[in-house]
Amino acid sequence: MKRELDHLGQFMHMAVDYKKKIGFKSPFYIEPKPKEPTRHQYDSDAASCLNFLREYGLLEHFKLNIEVNHAWLAGKTMEHELEVAGAAGALGSIDANMGDYFLGWDTDQFPTDIYLTAKTMLTVLKYGGLTTGGVNFDAKVRRESFEADDLFIAHIAGMDTFARGLKIAAAIRKDGRIDAFVKNRYRTWDSGIGAKIAAGKASFTDCEKHALALGNVSGLESGRQELLEAMFNEFIR
Repeated sequence: MKRELDHLGQFMHMAVDYKKKIGFKSPFYIEPKPKEPTRHQYDSDAASCLNFLREYGLLEHFKLNIEVNHAWLAGKTMEHELEVAGAAGALGSIDANMGDYFLGWDTDQFPTDIYLTAKTMLTVLKYGGLTTGGVNFDAKVRRESFEADDLFIAHIAGMDTFARGLKIAAAIRKDGRIDAFVKNRYRTWDSGIGAKIAAGKASFTDCEKHALALGNVSGLESGRQELLEAMFNEFIR
């Protein structure tokens, strides 16, 4: 397995060398996908792809194309995979589709779920949008939709759903309440022992002293999950 991965890494370095030779400036894209075509893959999810690219010194030349259906097959949500890619500066583009939660294969259905597209676009906006990539349709109509009109309707429905998702995401960001909640939730990491830990200047001994000084812990705060979900629902119109 190690030798096969080494060969794949070398192949990608050859592609990078050729890219430089012909003057191609854009990054290459990798699309995380589990199970197909093999059982064990380096690209099963966003984190696995990034680990491979870092290990072989390729990260600066590659970004990820995240697909909803593949995220679900990997046991992740779309927003999780987007966050992983975005946090690494490797969010390139997204595939506009969705799958079926109850099926273990890639069904590539047209996206019609407003919640899905709103959460997707909220994360995309968080990381500054898609710079070199875009929203790509990788979808097909269902077996029962066999007329030519169905293909037009499906594309229009998918585009409308992503457009509505984008508007909802923009409204949530403008409103600011969810961002403010998250900032407040992590406020103890911005000062005191929290900031010291985050800066790599604290030891286990420091943490022990802090914990002992606290005594019986009180004043714990709720994560308010239902409040946040209800807040998100306000924008789904």
